[in-house]
Amino acid sequence: MKRQITIRLIWILFPLLFISCSGKKPVTITIIETTDLHGTYFPFDFIENENLDASLTHAASYFKEIRSKNQNLILLDNGDNLQGQPAVYYFNFIDTVSPHIAPEMMNYLQYDAGTLGNHDIEAGHSVYDRLMKEYKFPLLAANAINVNTGEPYFKPYTIIERKGIRIAVFGMVTASIPEWLPPQLYSGIEFRPMLETARKWMPEILRKKPDLIIGLFHSGWNEEEYEENKEKYIENDGSAAVAYNIPGFDIIFNGHDHKLANEKFVNIEGDTVLMLNAGSRGRTLAQAVVTLAGKKGVKRISGNLVDVTTFEPDEELVMQFKDSEETIHNYVEKVIGNSEANLSSRQSYFGPSAFIDMIQEVQLKITGADLSFTTPLSFDVSIPAGPIRVSDMFKLYRYENMLYTMSLSGQEIIDYLEYSYGGWFNTMKDKNDVLLNLRMGKDGKPVLTKGKAWLENQPYNFDSAAGIDYVVDITKPEGERITVRRFSDGRIFDKKGVYKVAVNSYRGSGGGGHLTRGAGIKAEDLGKRLLSSTEKDLRYYILKYIESKKTIQPKTYNNWKIIPEDWVKAAASREYTLLFGNDSEIKNAD
Repeated sequence: MKRQITIRLIWILFPLLFISCSGKKPVTITIIETTDLHGTYFPFDFIENENLDASLTHAASYFKEIRSKNQNLILLDNGDNLQGQPAVYYFNFIDTVSPHIAPEMMNYLQYDAGTLGNHDIEAGHSVYDRLMKEYKFPLLAANAINVNTGEPYFKPYTIIERKGIRIAVFGMVTASIPEWLPPQLYSGIEFRPMLETARKWMPEILRKKPDLIIGLFHSGWNEEEYEENKEKYIENDGSAAVAYNIPGFDIIFNGHDHKLANEKFVNIEGDTVLMLNAGSRGRTLAQAVVTLAGKKGVKRISGNLVDVTTFEPDEELVMQFKDSEETIHNYVEKVIGNSEANLSSRQSYFGPSAFIDMIQEVQLKITGADLSFTTPLSFDVSIPAGPIRVSDMFKLYRYENMLYTMSLSGQEIIDYLEYSYGGWFNTMKDKNDVLLNLRMGKDGKPVLTKGKAWLENQPYNFDSAAGIDYVVDITKPEGERITVRRFSDGRIFDKKGVYKVAVNSYRGSGGGGHLTRGAGIKAEDLGKRLLSSTEKDLRYYILKYIESKKTIQPKTYNNWKIIPEDWVKAAASREYTLLFGNDSEIKNAD
């Protein structure tokens, strides 16, 4: 009985002890991160023409709820806002005079700080330089360095004060941007390693004597993978490497990889760091609740993930931006042409398809190249026969990639294709074997989720070529599958010849590894192979192509095939059903 009374007294007296030992009343602060919104500001998908159950307007309802209980709310955003939905594309490139929806809505919601993401840099200088002035909060990226001054191009960190509590927010962006984006999009900026940058700035931040230090990193995190290979993570220079090697952080908010995280991690000095990641497209919020008191900075920190789909859109916010939403609706509903046939990405996994070859045709026409590489940028999209609208262009071509013309040898072209099909197809032993590289279980069978299979690798790395005729033999091992017969116009294809190749800027900058790991070109030499680049993104040119044609007749080049054909036909029918639920489309294609 005495023991129970003692325990109860401890629980009753603990808050009083907390206050008396600290010398002042504890302050509780709620810190919320959004990340990788990709333009989901409104409760509507302007591409699929349907309502959304999560968006920034939904999240705003939760912000309002928190503020009604506790005014000490800090809102942080972790980047990748300027690509994804037509809402941001419109204000990035179509209407560049009106206030941009991203800073307009985030300013209205009283954000305190944000980082740049790689897709924000992808919008180009004209966009992010303008938006830096429109945001009423600092954009952070300590490792994005102005090559002329040697200082950060964006602000490295900011100090936020709430009720006498000083919170330092230190921001960085993934340093891999040069592997994915063309140099003109970040001219004058160098992206330095995150680990090196954090080591440089942490002493200065500590000298500011903040009560709490937050890392806001547009870079992924995975504790399990880090523990398995710490050296790899130090080399890759991501959030885990910084968390482990740079003491001082209390909380690190992650982004970029679209994963959810709420974990605690012990660094090299034995201090605990809270790791949070809100995923993507506003479906989840990452939240830290911090109670601080005393000269010694007594802290209690907890983290949780908030499901935004449980909230309705904030009506006040929706009404505030009703005119902007109507403007976007009118833009995406504009008819730009007509298609005489359905276009679907589904067929592109099992051989040539009209979906892919329409993009190839545009790339070849713009560049005048000898051949073209492209890939399905979304796993499962379709455009029905009939009127083609602006919104359909965001289905057909997901990213704002430029179009490059590059110089490659015949052997490099073959090696590029070998790399692509190596990640795409399994080596079949007989007609009952698996064709695609599906995610397989320990039992040797495809892993199914709700009855459907998953691809082992991302489909945006499944490049095929147009302009050459070739065969892919999936009975042979990786690296020995491709036989190029000729150019499609009848010219001889020479392994030692040098040819002009059309490829998007992501691939041309080294994204996916097709040119580096596949063709064997050094990353630092890719720029030497670049012959020309378009000024605008490829989606813009596809849109203009359709407008000029008025009516398109999608066709398949059939310039490549997979053999043995009877094995492929049988496997394609099975695996189409595993991926999409019905094989009628693939049968009709045959």
